[in-house]
Amino acid sequence: MAVPSSEPTAQITNIYTDGACSGNPGPGGWGTRIEFSDGQVQELGGAEGATTNNRMELQAAIAALEYVQDWEPTDTITLHSDSQYVLKGITQWIKGWKRKGWKTAQGKPVLNKDLWQVLDGLNSPTIRWQHVKGHAGNPGNERCDAIATGFAAARPPRLAQRQASSAKRGDTPKATGIEGPEIKANTAESEQNVPKEQGSSKFVDNSSFSAAEYTKSPEYTLALSDAASSVDILTENSMDQDRSQSYDSSGSLPREARVAQVRNMVETLNMADEIADKGFLISSSELADLMDVNASAVTSRGEQWVWRNWVVSRVRREGNQILWQLERVD
Repeated sequence: MAVPSSEPTAQITNIYTDGACSGNPGPGGWGTRIEFSDGQVQELGGAEGATTNNRMELQAAIAALEYVQDWEPTDTITLHSDSQYVLKGITQWIKGWKRKGWKTAQGKPVLNKDLWQVLDGLNSPTIRWQHVKGHAGNPGNERCDAIATGFAAARPPRLAQRQASSAKRGDTPKATGIEGPEIKANTAESEQNVPKEQGSSKFVDNSSFSAAEYTKSPEYTLALSDAASSVDILTENSMDQDRSQSYDSSGSLPREARVAQVRNMVETLNMADEIADKGFLISSSELADLMDVNASAVTSRGEQWVWRNWVVSRVRREGNQILWQLERVD
């Protein structure tokens, strides 16, 4: 039933999205949390049997924007994501990809082109893309992380659903997105409301117990534990400056020495390009040598981050070694 004309129409204010994958590639999940001005929340989630972290991050954003379309927003909505791959892709890299016919600077097809094209078609000036630190205590991000990892582990959590009686259009809009045979989106008919914490001061908990109580529950602890081992994280302040960029440009070194440093840097970048092009996996120590940083500076950055022209992703562990993959994105 439509909202009576005397009732003010609620607006979407914030969106949180996250993706997770076990194995990368492997079983994956995505989670989306949509917050309204009246305090209500709509949560969406889904899973795919064989996918990657990046595809799940993209799918979460797609589901969010498809839901937003049903509300025909006029005010700015902030979409929060901890994936620099999604944020830089949709706000920066995609312009060059489209100019080049969905090719990278090296003339190679853009990875995940199918999802990027859908996301690009759904994007609008009303969406403000905002980076949020992963696993830094932000309630919206933590909740989406729990949803995504739950679906990836085949343990989907109960999702909060906006009450249909207060919806703008009849029934609660469903989660759509690109649906492969294994992607499942929960609907109001199959899920019940659950209490979840919220960063906005306008949040009203519609459950029978408070958000503070929920964060102390075994379910929340388990969700965070799962999240810590399977989801992409990136913190803005963990990007240490590469020592390879620290050569003295003030002229105190002889010109020959400075030119040699530049030549070595170009050789390093060409090497990184070849590693990405061939799909080679490299260890943390090898990656640290390539970047000319300490090994701890590599492992402390999380499971996915941006270095120069590449997205660096943790793929798997073999024995005592962590293996990484480089993906050229510009």
